[in-house]
Amino acid sequence: MRQLLTSIVLCMLATSACAADVLRFGIEADYPPFEYKLPGGELVGFDIDIGNAICARLQIKCVWIENSFDGLIPALMAKKFDVINSGMWDTPQREKAIEFTSVIYATPMRLVARANSHILPNVDSLKGKRVGVQQGGTQQLYAEQKWAPYGVVVVTYPSQSAVFADLAGGRIDASLQSQQSAEDGFLKTPQGTEFAFVGPGLLDEKISGRGVAFGIRRQDQALKTSLNAAIAALKQDGTLSKLAKKYFEYPVIAP
Repeated sequence: MRQLLTSIVLCMLATSACAADVLRFGIEADYPPFEYKLPGGELVGFDIDIGNAICARLQIKCVWIENSFDGLIPALMAKKFDVINSGMWDTPQREKAIEFTSVIYATPMRLVARANSHILPNVDSLKGKRVGVQQGGTQQLYAEQKWAPYGVVVVTYPSQSAVFADLAGGRIDASLQSQQSAEDGFLKTPQGTEFAFVGPGLLDEKISGRGVAFGIRRQDQALKTSLNAAIAALKQDGTLSKLAKKYFEYPVIAP
């Protein structure tokens, strides 16, 4: 009963989204295993599971609104949806435009190249090479700040699947993305059989941020309070860790 009352109070404090018993999540459904579509059009993935768990906790309905990743922040500001839930990292650059909830999870970035390429994720190895990244993602920020000034050609794509297509076709030399996205979306598929992770995981908190969180508009402070309370509760009762085990063989949920 206490849990139910808490959820109701939190929802009443939030924006009109909760008042209408609906929470609209903005996503780009082209980034397995985080969010993607089954052949029948059903949205699935880790972020989808997290969103559904949040809505269940708050006793409201999830609505999913698709948008290109690089347009998620402008669409949020235009009130096309209420919350960004699309594997978006809380970075200093993004915090200039929007706010974030507490961090939910964090997965390492990894460089992928042909297994026999001898490429490594450093400027000496990558100078003159073409590295593909998804447009607007944390990996673009990392590559453009860490590598591009030293002669690495950073090529941006509208979707992660487009990055993998050009990597398989030899139009770029390597790609930078989350470890799990590379495993599920490329390395475990027929087109990725000749490719592998090269070098260690990459992280720079000043560039890539603290981890993945929900993005919200600054004025929606009550909604932020509601979401943070729900995130904390789902961490405490083990729900988020249980969901993560469906997709990852290593811990990803932030404390």
